[in-house]
Amino acid sequence: MTKALIRIMRNENAAVEDAALRFKQAWRGQADADVVLTFSSPMQLFEVLSPKRWQLIETLQRIGAQSLRGLARALGRDVKRVHEDVHLLMEWSLITRDESGRFLVPYEVIHADFDLRAIA
Repeated sequence: MTKALIRIMRNENAAVEDAALRFKQAWRGQADADVVLTFSSPMQLFEVLSPKRWQLIETLQRIGAQSLRGLARALGRDVKRVHEDVHLLMEWSLITRDESGRFLVPYEVIHADFDLRAIA
C-alpha cells in the first residue's frame, strides 16, 4: 500500500529530528510512509490543502487518472482553477501524471498527523 504522511513541524530542530527518525525507520524497513510532507504551521497546511483541493484529491482517488478537463468536469469546476490546484498539488507530490499524461493521486492512503497544543 502506498502511503503519504502529512506532518506539521513548528521549528527547525523538530524537522531535523523527524527526518533522522524517518531515516532510521526506513533503514530498518519500518518506514511509516512512502513520502512525508512537512508543513511549518497549520496555516501553511490549510493554505495548500484547502477544502477544494481536498475534494480534488478525493475525487481523483475515487475515479482514477483523469485529463484536466475530465477532472474539472467531475468536480463541476472551471478548468483554469483546477489547473492551478493540480499544479500546486504536484509541487507537493500529492498528484502526479501517468504515462499518458493523465493526473492521478499516487497514494492509496494520505494520513495527516499533527498535534494542536496550548501555548504555555
